[in-house]
Amino acid sequence: MTTSAVEIPGYVAGTWTIDDLHSDIGFTVRHMVVAKVRGRFTGVTGSIVTAADPLESTVTAAIDLATVDTGNADRDAHVRNADFLDVEKHPEMTYASTGLRRDGDRFVLDGDLTLHGVTRPVPLRVEINGFIKDAFRPDSETALRMGLSATGEIARSDFGITYNAPIPGTGEMGLGEKVQINLEIEAALDE
Repeated sequence: MTTSAVEIPGYVAGTWTIDDLHSDIGFTVRHMVVAKVRGRFTGVTGSIVTAADPLESTVTAAIDLATVDTGNADRDAHVRNADFLDVEKHPEMTYASTGLRRDGDRFVLDGDLTLHGVTRPVPLRVEINGFIKDAFRPDSETALRMGLSATGEIARSDFGITYNAPIPGTGEMGLGEKVQINLEIEAALDE
C-alpha cells in the first residue's frame, strides 16, 4: 500500500490480535559485569491496529509478569519478589503507543511503558517483517498474519527497581542498570 508518507510491501490495514504462543517478549541484563542473563515473559495479550496511513497505527499490550522465565526457577522466584518486579503488587506491565515515525528504513514506535507502578516513555525500534495468509485458518480467504520485530532499552531505576548487590573486592555491582528489550511479535487479523 502506498500513502503520502510510507510504502510497506504487502501492507494490510486492520486490527490484529497478538498471538502469545508465537510471540517472544525477551530481555537481557548484564550479570556480574562479564556476562548477560536472558529471560522472557510467556503471557502477553494485546492488539495492533494498522491504520490506512501506517504512521497512524497503534499498539497496546499487557504482559503477565508472573510468567517470567530465565531458565532458573530460584532466580525467577527472586525476580518476581519485591526486590525486582513485585508481582504481588504489580502483576502486569503494559505498553501503549503514542506515535509511530520513520527513522531511515525502519520505524520507531513511541509509547508509554508502565512497570512497577511507574509510567515512562519508551521508544522501540521496529522492523515490519511482513503480512501473509494465516496457515492456522486455511479455509478463510481473509485470515492473515503479520509479524514485527522490535528492540528497546530501559533503565531499571527509572521504574523504581533498584535492587543490586556489590561484587566483593571489585567495586562493581552484580546487576546491570540497563535492560535490553527484544520483541518478536506475530499477530492474527481479527475477522
